[in-house]
Amino acid sequence: MARRATVQRDPRIAGDPEPSAYPEASYDPDLTGAPARGRGAPVRSRWSGGGGRWLIWTGRAVLWALIVVIVVNGVRAPFERFTRQNTAGGSAPVSADSEFPVSRATSFASQFAAVYLNFEAVRSQERAARLAPYLPDGAPPQFGWDGLGRMAAGAVQPYGTEIVDRENAVVTLAFQSGSRRQLLSVPVFHDGETDRFVVSGRPGILPAPTPANLPQVPAGESDEAAETELRTPLADFFKAYAASDNASLQRYAAAGVTLEGFGGAFTFVELKNLDVPLVGGATRDVTATVVWGVPSGASPSAEPTPSDPGDMSGKLEQAYLLTVVKQGDKWFVKDIRGAKRSVG
Repeated sequence: MARRATVQRDPRIAGDPEPSAYPEASYDPDLTGAPARGRGAPVRSRWSGGGGRWLIWTGRAVLWALIVVIVVNGVRAPFERFTRQNTAGGSAPVSADSEFPVSRATSFASQFAAVYLNFEAVRSQERAARLAPYLPDGAPPQFGWDGLGRMAAGAVQPYGTEIVDRENAVVTLAFQSGSRRQLLSVPVFHDGETDRFVVSGRPGILPAPTPANLPQVPAGESDEAAETELRTPLADFFKAYAASDNASLQRYAAAGVTLEGFGGAFTFVELKNLDVPLVGGATRDVTATVVWGVPSGASPSAEPTPSDPGDMSGKLEQAYLLTVVKQGDKWFVKDIRGAKRSVG
């Protein structure tokens, strides 16, 4: 009987079955004394606290975001309040169109209007030559006028400006033609590169607004006694004021006050009205209506005479507000200026 070899074969030798075909030896930790590893070893549980760290970092991120929002709002709020206060205080909001040179465009349009609004047939060529510096190339020389009739206008004054964009605006001007007050709208183009202007379209004449309705103001009580005291010295004062008689002016002026008169441009005719409010005190504000005469070679008078009107001076009523001070039994003028609105 043949004897079986006792040499143990290596399971990894070619031709042998797969290692998995060999049964694994049972593991006994009591025999080896080594910790169990590999398949079949008990699984150790991880620290349960590690899974909550993402919640901590998320909370920190949210907290920092809130802090940033609070800081930004805290810095921005005072600035916004300051800006609103400036706007409410009368500072108009500035737009991108504010770069349009309004003042110079108004000056340009005013000069154009002074030429455009005045024409007559016998001077048409002169008008065309004067209009040329304001018109674009190729524009009709008379710019809408057919060369007939006549028109005269003056007292051209700025009325308003509508800014269309950074290069275009419509300048409106007020003017007087005969007995009518009217408006003229002029479209103006500004070339920012060359800093030049040109009338960019036909102007338009519009009616001007009518005068406002002036409400009546009730008249207050007058101090008749003070009016009687003031009438003569104020009449003498206005005589000296018209002639610029410095010696007489200083006689009626309050202490420390220097007054200058017309220097003969007008002559005093009469003190037509004097209103002294019924208020106490040594200092009063009184309203005087004075009739001035324009010298023309003849002495003006309060009543017209049947002489040649060319030899008579014209009369012009003016109203003044005077501050007068009583020192002892005399009144002195401290200040003279234009009167406020009329009563009634």
